[in-house]
Amino acid sequence: MKRCAKCNSLMPADAPKCIQCGQVSTQEPAPAPAPAARPEVAPIQGLAHGERPGRIRGAWLLAKQSWRVLMLDKELLVFPLLSGIACLLVLAAFVAGVFVTGGAQSDRAAEDPVFWVLSFLYYFINYFVIVFFNSALVACALIRFRGGDPTVADGLRAAAARLPQILAWVLLAATVGIALRAIQERLQLVGRIVIALIGAVWTIATYFIVPVLVVEQLGPFDAVKRSAELMKQTWGESLVSYVGIGAATGLIAFLGVLLIVIVSVALAMTTSSMGVLVAGGVLVVAFLVLAALVSSALTTIVLSALYLYAAEKKVPRAFDGVAQFAFAPK
Repeated sequence: MKRCAKCNSLMPADAPKCIQCGQVSTQEPAPAPAPAARPEVAPIQGLAHGERPGRIRGAWLLAKQSWRVLMLDKELLVFPLLSGIACLLVLAAFVAGVFVTGGAQSDRAAEDPVFWVLSFLYYFINYFVIVFFNSALVACALIRFRGGDPTVADGLRAAAARLPQILAWVLLAATVGIALRAIQERLQLVGRIVIALIGAVWTIATYFIVPVLVVEQLGPFDAVKRSAELMKQTWGESLVSYVGIGAATGLIAFLGVLLIVIVSVALAMTTSSMGVLVAGGVLVVAFLVLAALVSSALTTIVLSALYLYAAEKKVPRAFDGVAQFAFAPK
């Protein structure tokens, strides 16, 4: 409602003139409320300018900031959850296929062509599931770092738009995986050592493969080359963040499981009830699943931040407080 400037009568806010005296309204409509500001992650405080904390503390701070980002977009946990469920279904189908074809009873399964066909299909489908949902998570993390407010639908659309690149990469990765497996089977002990080293080099070289596929849309061979180039720029930070976040979440998971076990045993002894122990076991499993989902999400968030810095020389605002040691050139 508003009042007429001439006769002071009340009239609707959108009325062009007063219904009492006919005075034409000159009152400007009330301005629309400003849109709510997007929540942002506050940078870490407590580090003096130029201070470079140790690797352990640095990894902990990276995990802490990644956790803050995750708390703004809790829906990002959907991607590792869907990936885990899909991988379990793929594994179940593969195991069923092995039993149906009699591969489980064969002493020379490694020489059976059917075994290798099933193995390749397993590698291919399993890799596809992992890369697809990781691509969706990386896309959402990059949207957040660039000032947006991502949704699950945004991530799925971004991953679906990269299907040709994802499929080409998965085909290469599955082929490499099967080839390494075949060499390992033939060389036995020596082969295991050699394949372990080659596998480690391959894993390091392809560390940035998912963000490269999402952002740069390269073919599989160019993507591997690009990922290796980015790894050279951030090799220390990438490896430390990967190991550090895994160690941090592993420690928290261990302490959480220990607490649940202690409380469950104490309550079971007090109440003489086996049901309490069963409930405790269910809680342990649920807690471990949640810890695995969080660890996967945190690792991918840091991966996205490292990629953004290595590729575009931009430090996400969420990591301003740790940029001086995590992203600074060594």
